Amino acid sequence: MSILTEIEDIREVKECIEDQKDLILYNDDFNTFPHVINQLMKYCDHQMMQAEQCAHIVHNNGKCQVKRGEMKKLKPICEALLENGLTAKIE
Repeated sequence: MSILTEIEDIREVKECIEDQKDLILYNDDFNTFPHVINQLMKYCDHQMMQAEQCAHIVHNNGKCQVKRGEMKKLKPICEALLENGLTAKIE
């Protein structure tokens, strides 16, 4: 493998990593734990325990990263959470 090939590979990995965004769920005063948990399981593909942990983190810390990925994959998930009354943002 040449040095140029290695440099190109490093650039591709760096671009892939830099394109990653976080879907952040924020605390609010109106959604119940069961509702938040159900939405995380439905739209973020969380297992029950992961969704419960995220709900508690949001409740205690005010926010929690619930998903990481490319903008094009996170946008419909964020929109679905917003449509279901949750407060979420991609950062």
